Amino acid sequence: MDPERLRAALSSTSPASREPESEPESPRVAEVQLHLEAEDGKLLLYLPAPSETTLEWADLLKEVQKQLEVGQRFWPPNTLVELVTGDRLLDHRQLQQMASALSTVKLHLTRLHTKRRQTAVAAATSGYSIEQQAQILPMAQSTIAQFKLDAEEKDAAPLYLQTTLRSGAEIRHPGTVVIMGDLNPGSSVVADGDILVWGRLRGITHAGASGNEKSQIMALQMEPTQLRIADWVARAPESPPDQFYPEVAYIADDGIQIARAADLSKKMI
Repeated sequence: MDPERLRAALSSTSPASREPESEPESPRVAEVQLHLEAEDGKLLLYLPAPSETTLEWADLLKEVQKQLEVGQRFWPPNTLVELVTGDRLLDHRQLQQMASALSTVKLHLTRLHTKRRQTAVAAATSGYSIEQQAQILPMAQSTIAQFKLDAEEKDAAPLYLQTTLRSGAEIRHPGTVVIMGDLNPGSSVVADGDILVWGRLRGITHAGASGNEKSQIMALQMEPTQLRIADWVARAPESPPDQFYPEVAYIADDGIQIARAADLSKKMI
């Protein structure tokens, strides 16, 4: 697959817009510019921001489907797709519609990159991985992106998810992540703040990912594959305890320690 050919093909308009030069181009088609770029064996699909188009979702989806059909010969079957939505708000139904549109051209949606909390929640509960840590933009906008990233708030509001993360799912967020459910083996959560799991933690968690050593990881049942806080890494004991109780992982003088939540709270009083 030639990334340059792919970008060139999908930067053009759909067949419906290819009218004789003497006729004006359809405004509805002209305002939709779909960016689909190859990267490390996967595809990044950028949806236009709400400020870049006046199309309602149904019409936007139709134009996306048309352009996908035009470019499907440029990628191998079963290619994985990461959807970059930026500030666009998408719900569960819209995500399923987009996944179906990709499936018709043998593409599989696996991850969303979003700056909207509601979209992140909808994606996670639909079983997709999410990335909320940074905005991904086409190469032409990379300089602008640097200024935007510098201006972003360091302390993002917590992300609350009421779901169980299946194997392969990954959550990334620039603040604290609270999950009302389990982390199954093979799933992971990466947060710049704390990570609280109101359930069984059996996956991988990385709190304080931006370097904050004061971050903590808490779970009602701590059975992690791996724990990370800032640059420190720890693994759970091979033999599980006889009884589980809420525990907190934190950084002490000699590395990551795990203590009962009740005991740790008494020390902090």
